[in-house]
Amino acid sequence: MKALVVGGSGFLGSHLVDLLLEKNYEITVIDNYVTGNKKNLNHIQNKIRIIEHDVNQPIPLSEKFDEIYNLASPASPIDFERIPLFILETNSKGHQNVLEYAKNHGGRVFFASTSEVYGDPEIHPQQEDYRGNVNINGPRSCYDEAKRIGETLTTIYRLHYGVDTRTVRIFNTYGPRMRPEDGRVIPNFFTQALAKKPLTVYGDGSQTRSLCYVRDEVEGFYALMQSSETRPVNIGNPSEMTILELAQAINKLLKNDAGVEFKPLPKDDPQRRRPDITRAKQVLKWQPRISLDEGLQKTFEYFNSK
Repeated sequence: MKALVVGGSGFLGSHLVDLLLEKNYEITVIDNYVTGNKKNLNHIQNKIRIIEHDVNQPIPLSEKFDEIYNLASPASPIDFERIPLFILETNSKGHQNVLEYAKNHGGRVFFASTSEVYGDPEIHPQQEDYRGNVNINGPRSCYDEAKRIGETLTTIYRLHYGVDTRTVRIFNTYGPRMRPEDGRVIPNFFTQALAKKPLTVYGDGSQTRSLCYVRDEVEGFYALMQSSETRPVNIGNPSEMTILELAQAINKLLKNDAGVEFKPLPKDDPQRRRPDITRAKQVLKWQPRISLDEGLQKTFEYFNSK
């Protein structure tokens, strides 16, 4: 089997490449390294083909891939401020380039969408048929709306051009290879705890997240790609906890006595986030296996080695 992984040097992409290699795929990675890291693939660089390229330009290949995984997109709050137009372009024009490639050369396309399409949800937990509560003019809209556009493009190419597609909605994922400066809660907390500083908690810390370890997440990706399911599928961990509880767990793990520091809640920060994974369990026979304690320990080992 031949696979093209767009965004394959990033956090999620590199773990997916590891999984595909274990399954004996012949792999080509495309990345422009805007947020990806070449070091994430150093351990396997002699086993894969890597092409430095911006997906917002037509893909410079002409071969058929059995599977095309599009994970190309900055996805962190710091990126929303830094490169909003690039994020919007990558999930629209860039994803359309991926779909055009599949239309012309064949291959099943996987689009990495996000739980951010639900915005600050008014229903809980979030099911795939929920249409969301997104502020189209807010600071997160460059990402939220970009992924909604990407899903629309995916549907158009499936229904009108016969492209075989799969769409995943990714919930909060964590693990080794996250950028220390990522701006998301796990790298923020580990970086601060390792420095024996107070952990920054926004608001009163009562907002919730559901954290899925990266190996579980990419196994869900693979299960979806092998299925016949063309509807969006939530892949995440339904175990919900508050941000304050997470901060306390990480301080305990790292023996950090500095406690927490409260700061104002950012605009449009979701108050509750938890996936309904009924579809994934029924259709894909997938559910997360790695406990939070085990996942945090593996993530600590990674950040501690930096």
